[in-house]
Parts: sequence; structure tokens; C-alpha cells
Amino acid sequence: MKLHCEVEVISRHLPALGLRNRGKGVRAVLSLCQQTSRSQPSARAFLLISTLKDKRGTRYELRENIEQFFTKFVDEGKATVRLKEPPVDICLSKANSSSLKGFLSAVRLAHRGCKVDIPVSTLTPVKTSEFENFKTKMVITSKKDYPLSKNFPYSLEHLQTSYCGLVRVDMRMLCLKNLRKLDLSHNHIKKLPATIGDLIHLQELNLNDNHLESFSVALCQSTLQKSLRTLDLSKNKIKALPVQFCQLQELTNLKLDDNELIQFPCKIGQLINLRFLSAARNKLPFLPSEFRNLSLEYLDLFGNTFEQPKILPVIKLQAPLTLLESSARTILYNRIPYGSHIIPFHLCQDLDTAKTCVCGRFCLNSFIQGTTTMNLHSVAHTVVLVDNMGGTEAPIVSYFCSLGCYVNSSDMLK
Repeated sequence: MKLHCEVEVISRHLPALGLRNRGKGVRAVLSLCQQTSRSQPSARAFLLISTLKDKRGTRYELRENIEQFFTKFVDEGKATVRLKEPPVDICLSKANSSSLKGFLSAVRLAHRGCKVDIPVSTLTPVKTSEFENFKTKMVITSKKDYPLSKNFPYSLEHLQTSYCGLVRVDMRMLCLKNLRKLDLSHNHIKKLPATIGDLIHLQELNLNDNHLESFSVALCQSTLQKSLRTLDLSKNKIKALPVQFCQLQELTNLKLDDNELIQFPCKIGQLINLRFLSAARNKLPFLPSEFRNLSLEYLDLFGNTFEQPKILPVIKLQAPLTLLESSARTILYNRIPYGSHIIPFHLCQDLDTAKTCVCGRFCLNSFIQGTTTMNLHSVAHTVVLVDNMGGTEAPIVSYFCSLGCYVNSSDMLK
């Protein structure tokens, strides 16, 4: 039985000697082997670790020689086997999780001296061809090259499948737990499965030139919140992004060109790491008030249908405030946790989309709405012209929770 993964063998004597391990694994083939001899008729079980530099491998005896298994992250393809003699930790990573579980089960049996019911290997050198399974990058740019009869190499970190006519995401891709870059551009994908969010290391996702109409809330609330840095949704049919999209706070590069966007998420200012934003040739009539909170290096809003600021404000003040309004303001101002397990789902939606007053407080249905223009250079170092007339200004909507806030900020609307 063999397992392809990355291995790091750490001596537990190193810290006592004031030395550190280099902290990086190498590609290896692990083999569960048995050996018999005349003096010992019963087979001895070994773990053989072979690398490209050492194809003959290093072997470690298993029977009654394992001190502990560490399997907390086995679903991520990681585990550690601690041996008694020699005193080393064998750290495994980037393994196929199901193969790793099966391999560890066999190692446990060998440690206990039990019979292993699966084929075991012999103590022979590993062939160079076996290391080809460690392919980390695959680029496919035509239908004829798309693999239908075999799986993608589990060790892939960069996968591109463009111009393949895909109408949905191939579920086999979602088993590639080491993926850091996934390029599905120039296909016909209409919907994204929520399980893309299970790719815990995914940093770049390219969906340029597909048929997407939305980006789901489930994806916004997945592990992509901690990993995703570059997202390309250009040339799709997206009209709006959910407010939860702004929970993808590791995003640094966002491309939304050539969609049908009629608005940005109202909480877009929460994308504190965003540096490159391109949303050219959409249907944006104005920018949300929190757009002012962005700090960009590059901004492109060319070709949007920006409207002229309205002279008169829209007044929706309520006096006295309703119980709903007053409660919502209190919850948001005091940052009281809420969720659909506590209050009805529609109230959660109201709280998620609450307006932010220029004073920093929040309002739900009682507010004054005013429109003014802002110079985009105030939020971005490099700005692509908004129109062919050389303009770099765009209309922005501002909200005021009270008449006092509106009066105190009247200069803003001039």
C-alpha cells in the first residue's frame, strides 16, 4: 500500500540541542512494507519513505513502535505519526484525505501486530514515474484535452480549465484540497456550488466570461472569507452582489467589468484590504455611502450610467421612531450579536442592509437621503476616467439619521 504526499521527518532531539527543523516537507511516496526472514518467520512491518533524492528510501519499524497519532486535520490531508525509536515525528501533508485515512488505519494495524488485509509493498526502490503524481499545475484550454476518464492529480495547486464548454463546475475539482488558484474562465457556467467554499486554501478564483447571474450568500460565508484574495467575475450577467459579499475581507483584487450591476453592496467599505477594483461597463447609477471608506491603489468605473445628483433630498424621517427602528439602531450601535436562530430571518436582512449615517450611527427606515458627487481620487491613487469627457467624479448617496446630522453636514451636499 502506498501514499503520495509531502513528508517532513522531525527529530525530537533537535530542540534539546538548540536546533530547529527547516519546517518544510518534501514530496515523497510512503509504502507500508512487510519483510520475513529465517530467524523471524513472522513478517515485520515497516514504513518506507522514498523521495526523488533517495528512491531506496528510509524505513521505520512499526510494530509496537508508535507512540501517538495526531489526526485532528486528517480531513485537510494532514497527520503526524510519532515513533518511539528513533524518536521522530513523521509529519504528512498535502495527501488525499480518504487515502490518508486508509493508510493510517493500515499503519495502526501494523503497529498492533495485526494482519493487514490490504496489499502491502516490498522493500524495493520507488520508480521515478511514481513521483509524477505530484503535479501541482495543470492548464487545459480545449474540450479535447479535458480529462473525462481519469481524475485530476490530487496534489494540484493551480488548475485552469478554460474554453472547455463547461456548464457547471466539475465536482472532481472540489476534492482538490490543495488548490490555491482555480481558473474556470471562458466557459458557460451558470451557477456556483456552495462546496467551492470547502477549498480552504483557495486564494484566486477566475470566473471571467461565464453565464453567472449571482454570487451566493453561502460562498460569502464560507472559508473563502479567510483565503480568497483575487476574484474575477468579469463578463457575466450579475446584477447585484449580496451584502454578505463584504465578509470576504481578505480580497485585494476584484474585477466586475462587463456585468449588469445596478448597485454595489451597501457595506462595501468593509473590504478593508481591497486595493484593485474594476467595475467598468456596468449600470451603476450611483455609489453607496460606504464607498468613501475604501483605500484603493487602482479604480476603474468607466462606462457606467451614473446619474446627476438630485438637488432635493429624500426625507423619510419618522417622529417618534417606531419600535422596530429604535431597536434596530440599538442593536447595531451596541454591536449586539444577532442571527436567524435568535430573531426572524427577515429582520436579519433588515439589519444587514441598514444605512450608515455620516455620523457613524445606523438607520433602518427613518433617514434623509442626499446625493452629491465625490472625486474618486479621494479613495484611489490611480483612477481610470469615468467618461470620455475626462471626468473622475461620480455620484454618491449619503444617509442622515436625523435632521441635525443633515444640517451639520449640509456643506457636503453643496
